Amino acid sequence: MRTHASMHMERLQDGLAEAAAVGEKWPRIIKDGVDMDLRSLQKPLKEQYRSDPNASQITIRAKGGQTDVPVACSVDIGRAIYHAEAHKGVGGGGTGACSGDLLLGALAACAQITCQMVAAAMGIPTERIEVTVEGDLDLRGTLGISKDVPVGFESVHLHFDVAAPKATPEQLRGLQEKTEQYCVVMQTLMRPPRLQTEWVS
Repeated sequence: MRTHASMHMERLQDGLAEAAAVGEKWPRIIKDGVDMDLRSLQKPLKEQYRSDPNASQITIRAKGGQTDVPVACSVDIGRAIYHAEAHKGVGGGGTGACSGDLLLGALAACAQITCQMVAAAMGIPTERIEVTVEGDLDLRGTLGISKDVPVGFESVHLHFDVAAPKATPEQLRGLQEKTEQYCVVMQTLMRPPRLQTEWVS
């Protein structure tokens, strides 16, 4: 069975190709002296996924580990290990990222990178792309003070600050539409996947 990630990967590849058709060409991006051609980077990947759909199916894993105190943990994503803490509003020290920070950070990173890639694919020259994410949370829910208060974010707001003075209104509309359509984390939050738990003792 194809995973959500694999289906999204395929849609993202097709979507970026479609976005490229709106622009005149796939531009070469030069940033800090690094020459990056998105078409050249993605072409072999797209060919591989079309010829072997199983190759596009991925599993991303994160693992939490216990620390000396109950209000902190380590988070291993395979390429780096992060220190996480409970929010100071529920007894944490307030010096490390809380799980809410990590969730909103994942959304900000995904939206930021997706917007940058779509802009490049559409040939839209940008002076600035910055994404800010804010989430509203009532801590009474997670502390069990009130059963009427949800445990989790009640609302999440994304703010895109895009400076692209040479872009047409049509290009900017396309940039917004395709960024929101192909952002993995945004789409995951908007259409939550099936969540399963397993306890081993």
